[in-house]
Amino acid sequence: MPSTRASVLVHHRRTPSASHRFTRVLRVSSIALAVVLASTLSVSAIYLTGIASRVAGNALDISNGNQPVQKEEPPLLGAFEGGFNILAVGADNVDGQSAQFGERDGASLNDVNILLHVAADHRSAVIVSLPRDLVIPGPACTDPVTGDEFSAVSAQQLNSAIGRGGLGCVVATVSELTGLDIAYAALFSFEGTVAMADAVGGVPICLTDAINDPSSGLNLPAGVRVVQGQEALAYLRARKEVGDGSDLARISSQQAYMSSLLRVIKSNDTLTSPTKMFGLANATAENVQLSTTLSSPNTMVSMALTLKDLDLDRMSLVTYPSKANPANPNKLVPAEPAASELVEKLQNDELFILADDALRPGVTELLPTPDPAAATDPPVGDPSATAAPADPAEPTAGATDQPGSDPVNAGEPEVLDGVLGQTASQQVCSAPKDD
Repeated sequence: MPSTRASVLVHHRRTPSASHRFTRVLRVSSIALAVVLASTLSVSAIYLTGIASRVAGNALDISNGNQPVQKEEPPLLGAFEGGFNILAVGADNVDGQSAQFGERDGASLNDVNILLHVAADHRSAVIVSLPRDLVIPGPACTDPVTGDEFSAVSAQQLNSAIGRGGLGCVVATVSELTGLDIAYAALFSFEGTVAMADAVGGVPICLTDAINDPSSGLNLPAGVRVVQGQEALAYLRARKEVGDGSDLARISSQQAYMSSLLRVIKSNDTLTSPTKMFGLANATAENVQLSTTLSSPNTMVSMALTLKDLDLDRMSLVTYPSKANPANPNKLVPAEPAASELVEKLQNDELFILADDALRPGVTELLPTPDPAAATDPPVGDPSATAAPADPAEPTAGATDQPGSDPVNAGEPEVLDGVLGQTASQQVCSAPKDD
C-alpha cells in the first residue's frame, strides 16, 4: 500500500412485500442513510406520512430568478442515475432562531457551506467545506421571496451570499466558483444541529487535551466523548481555543464531527432502530429547509440508496484550498494551484487521495487497537493511551459498481497535494490552541 494513502485510509429494488407497512419500513430504512454531512447540516430523505408533506410545504426555490430547474424523478426505490451535487448551508441569525443562540444586527450569514459531490459511477464522494471568509466573485442574484435583484460583484465574502438572494444565491455563488451544476440544496439552523445529534443518540468526538472555550460554551475533558444537544453544537462552533484559533481550525472539527456522524448513521445500531430513524426524519422536517428539487420523496430515497453502500474510505472530507487575502489578512482567497486542481477533479469525477500531511495542524488521528473487542468501553483521558474510540459504526464494505456503467474512477488515483482533510473512515482528535 503506498505510503501516501496513510492519512486518508482507515485507521482506527423493489422488494416484494406482504403488506404496505413492510414497504413503508423499507423506504424509511433508506431514508436514514441519506443523512449526509455536518456542522449545522445533514441531508435526509423523508418518506413518512405527515412528514413528507411538511418537508414539501417548507421547500425553498433555489432557481435564483431563472427558470426553475426541472428534474425528472427517479423510480421509487431505485438508485439515483448518474452523479449529483448537494449544497448544505448552515445559517445563523435566521428567522425563528432561538434567543439562546444569540442575536446579531444585520442580515443572516451563511457561515457553514458544505458541498457534497457524488461521482457518476457512485464509487466515491467528496464533501467540500468552503470557508465563510473566502473572498470571491459573486453572480447576480434575485431574492425569490421579495423579487429584489442584486448585481454581480467582483469580490465579496462568501458568507454574505445568503443576504443577496437567499439559499439560491449561495448555490449560484458556489456553482460559479466550482463550475459544478448544483441542483439540490438544504438550509440548516442551530436548532437543526442540536436535533440531528439528539436523534442519533449522540456523536463521538475526541480531544487530545481538555478544552474550555467560553465563546462557544465548549468545556470538555481530554479523550473520547459522545456529545449531543448543546454540547455537540458547542464543539462545532468552537474556534478561539481550538487548533490555531481560526475558522479553518473550526472546519477541521466540523469534518471530524461529520465523519463520525456518517459512521453512526451507517451503523447497524442506527439502521435497526425505528426510533432513531423516525427521529432523524422528524428532526429534518422541523429544522431543515430543502430545495424544491430535493423535497421529492422519490429523489431523496434514490439518493439514500445510492449512498448506503458507498465505502467510507472513498468519501473524502476536504477544505477548499485558501490562503490569506493580500488585501486583508483577516480574509481568505483561493490558494492556487490546489484550488483549481481540486475543482478539476470534481468536474471530471476523478478519484484522488490525500497526502500524508493532509490533516490540518492541531488535528491528530486516533489509531485503533488490533483487538476490536477493546472498543466496547472507551476511557476518558489521554487519547494517545486510549484503546479504540467509542465509534459505534464500522466502515462499510467496498461499494460495487453500478450495473452497466463504466467506472469513471478507473486507474491509480492521484495524490492531491495542498488539499487538507480526511476520509469518513478516519477518526481524528481536535487539539486545543497552542498558546
